[in-house]
Amino acid sequence: MSSATMTKQPDAFARGEVAYAPASDPVFVKGRRDFFKYRDLGVTAASGGQMRAQVTIATRGMTRPTGWHRHVCDGQFVYMIKGWVELQFEDGRTIKVGQGDSVFIPGGVRHNETRASDDLELLEVSVPADMGTEPCDPPEGWPDVR
Repeated sequence: MSSATMTKQPDAFARGEVAYAPASDPVFVKGRRDFFKYRDLGVTAASGGQMRAQVTIATRGMTRPTGWHRHVCDGQFVYMIKGWVELQFEDGRTIKVGQGDSVFIPGGVRHNETRASDDLELLEVSVPADMGTEPCDPPEGWPDVR
């Protein structure tokens, strides 16, 4: 997402303050994928970077798998508000996370998002807020889709 489509800057939230993020006045920020938009909930600024909470919303269907990657963080928690996403994990499992489902992905676990519904909307919480994403090789026996 280009900065031109952001409604306001994420610094609208202050460290150590209560972070209220009304749905009627969303703050959108740049994210990892161009087929999603990302709504900042103010937790990064309010927690001094200790955690991040954002709502991810599909802007169009997932155009391609994300490719195998891992996150540099303590963990990533996802709660599916609407729609679904299909995830492959290094332990051989493929999980379709649907509305009302949640998944916790420990930092460093290789995974690949392969498909998602056009109406996907999810809450993502990561610790710490500055979660890096690193492309990686697929587990043995999995195809390399990047």
